Amino acid sequence: MKPPIVSRDAWTKERMALLRREKAVTRELDLLAIERQKLPWVAVTKDYKLELAEGSVPLSQLFDGNSQLIVYHFMYGPEWTTPCDGCSAWADAFNGTLGQIQMHDATLIAVSSAPVAMLEEVKAARGWDFVWASSHQSDFNNDFHMSAPADCASQQFGDEIVGYDRGESGGINVFAKNDDGLFHTYCAFNRGIQQMNGAYGYVDLLPLGGN
Repeated sequence: MKPPIVSRDAWTKERMALLRREKAVTRELDLLAIERQKLPWVAVTKDYKLELAEGSVPLSQLFDGNSQLIVYHFMYGPEWTTPCDGCSAWADAFNGTLGQIQMHDATLIAVSSAPVAMLEEVKAARGWDFVWASSHQSDFNNDFHMSAPADCASQQFGDEIVGYDRGESGGINVFAKNDDGLFHTYCAFNRGIQQMNGAYGYVDLLPLGGN
């Protein structure tokens, strides 16, 4: 369907009406960010170890000297021949922002259930610099609802339905550590993570949308 073609004055009136709504959403997002920071923490008592090319590393050591850790769960299962296209696009987007995240006392890594050799092969081919750890020998992905049996299409997490593709789901978990230990502070699934990919924000500005 073709859009209406109007005068500049008519367009400005419509644009200002939408701008008022956009500003209201921005203010609401600011308030949500404050509420997110107020969420209680859950102690992580299991000794999770993830695999890097150099060997097994405890989750607590992946903070890289920071007190906060963001884990992007990259959909790439041990039986898959290629990684998820959507997750690969996400990786392209956040690979260049790692330094900005480090400036905020945080580290961002990716975790997949595929063996580390498979991850290293893709990482080298794509020219990615981020840490990409394997949970292949760990309960990590299962415990945080990011992996499931291959025939599982979805699982209930509170009020959320987490969908799986061949046993894998994409999402984000956030952790913090201090002198009292290691803590789980936040999780997001499905479209709850969309705001964290800057490319999607640009796509939403397009007159034809994401088509």
